[in-house]
Amino acid sequence: MSKKGIHFNISERKILLRIFDIVFILIALYFVSNLFDFDYFTVTKENWTWVFVLILYISAFGTVFELYDLQKASKIEKVIGNIILTSSVTVLFYLLTPFFTPLLPNNRLQIIYFYLAIIIALFIWRIAYVNFVASPRFYKKVLIVGEISNIEVIVDAFKSSDPNYKIVGFINCEEVLPDTVAFNGVEEYNPSQIHDIIKTEHISEIVIATYNSETITSEIYNDLILLLERGFPIKEYTQVYEEMTCRVPVQFVGKDFYKYFPFSRSNQNKFYLFFHRLFDIVLSFTGILFGILILPIILLGNLIANRGPIFYFQERVGKNGNIFNIIKFRTMIVNAETDGAVWATANDSRVTLFGKFLRRSRLDEMPQFINILKDDMSLIGPRPERPYFVKELSQVIPFFETRHIIKPGLTGWAQVKVRYGSTVEDSLLKLQYDLYYIKHRSFFLDANVIIKTLSTMVFFRGQ
Repeated sequence: MSKKGIHFNISERKILLRIFDIVFILIALYFVSNLFDFDYFTVTKENWTWVFVLILYISAFGTVFELYDLQKASKIEKVIGNIILTSSVTVLFYLLTPFFTPLLPNNRLQIIYFYLAIIIALFIWRIAYVNFVASPRFYKKVLIVGEISNIEVIVDAFKSSDPNYKIVGFINCEEVLPDTVAFNGVEEYNPSQIHDIIKTEHISEIVIATYNSETITSEIYNDLILLLERGFPIKEYTQVYEEMTCRVPVQFVGKDFYKYFPFSRSNQNKFYLFFHRLFDIVLSFTGILFGILILPIILLGNLIANRGPIFYFQERVGKNGNIFNIIKFRTMIVNAETDGAVWATANDSRVTLFGKFLRRSRLDEMPQFINILKDDMSLIGPRPERPYFVKELSQVIPFFETRHIIKPGLTGWAQVKVRYGSTVEDSLLKLQYDLYYIKHRSFFLDANVIIKTLSTMVFFRGQ
C-alpha cells in the first residue's frame, strides 16, 4: 500500500479552528500590550478569569455567527463578515460584564486596541487556515466501491457536507451488463485497478456503497479482504454518510433496519428527561413573559398588515401519534386554505407582509411556549406535522412515523440544518435529520440546536 496523505477530519478541523482562534488572539493581545500603552487585558495568575471569559465569548459568539461552519471557513470571502460580527459582539459583551472582566480603562483608546487585536488575529489565522489546512494538499481522498445506482446520491451528499472530502473515483462492484448506465460525475475505474489507484492517488479510505453485499463480485471481494488484512480503512457508506452529514440515510435502509436505529439512551434516561423537562418549563415561562412584552408590537403589526385574528390554531401530530392544537401568531391571510390542506412554500403568496417578518424572525412561534408548558411539545424535537400530511408522507417515506417516538419541538435539528420543506423530497431530508437527533439525543446536541437556532434568528433565515 502507498503512504497515505495527511488529512484532517471534520471534528479535527473544527477543533483546530477554535483552538487557534484563541491562540492567535492571545498572542496578538500580548504583542499589543508590549508595543503600545495597553494594560486593559493582561494574563496573570490573578486574572485568569479574564482569559476564561474571553475564550467563552469567542467560542459562543463564533458558533452563533457561524465562524466554525466548515463550508464558509474554507473561503475567506465568506468568513469575513462572520469575523467582524463575532469580534464586535465579543468586545461589546466583554466591556459590559466588568464583574468578570477588567474595568473599563480611563484611556478609551485601549478599547480600540483590544478590538483591533482580536479582529486582526482572527483574519491572520483564517487566511492561514484557508491557504494551508483547507487546501487540496490536505484533502481526504476516497475511492467508492458500489452500485452505479447509489453513486450519484452519495457523491452529492459528501461534496455538500465536507469541502475537504474528495472522491477520486468509483469502482462498479456489480457484474457489468450491456445496458449498464454510466455515471459521469466522477471517474470510473476497472476493478483490476484498485491497488494501482490506491498507490498513485494516495487514497486514504475505501467506502462500500451497496444495497446488497451479494452483488459484489468475487474479484472485488477478495481484493477488499486483502486490503482489510493489511490495515487499510474500509467503511460502510451509511456509517460515513451519517458521520459527515449528521443525518440518518433512511432512504438506504432495508430489511436490516434495526442496525440503523440504536436510538439514544437519553430517550429512556430519567436524569436527562427530568432536566430536559425542567429546562422546557423554565424556558416556557421566560418565552411567555417575553411574548407578553412584545405583544403590543405584534398587535399593532397585525392591525396594520395582517387584519384579522392574531392567533392561529391548527391540529398537529404529537408524541405517539396524539393530536393537539398548536398555537401560533397568524402569518397568512384569513381563510388561506379554503380548498383544503396544501404545502406551504418558500415564497408563499398567502403570507402577509407582516407575516414574513414574523416568520423570518421566528416570532410567529412564540405562542408555542404555551404548548410546551402544557407538555404537548418540547423546546427541541422534530417539528410537529399536520395529520393530513403525516398520513400522506408515511405512505411514501419509510419510517416517517418513527419521528413521533419523542415529543415534537419548537425548534429541532432539521429546522436548523435545512430550509422550509414543501415537497416529499424536502420531507425526506428533514426526516433524516430528525432521526439523527432521536438517535444521538444528548445535552450537547440540544445545546448545539439552541445555538444554531440563535444563528437562524440573527440571520433572519426563518420561513
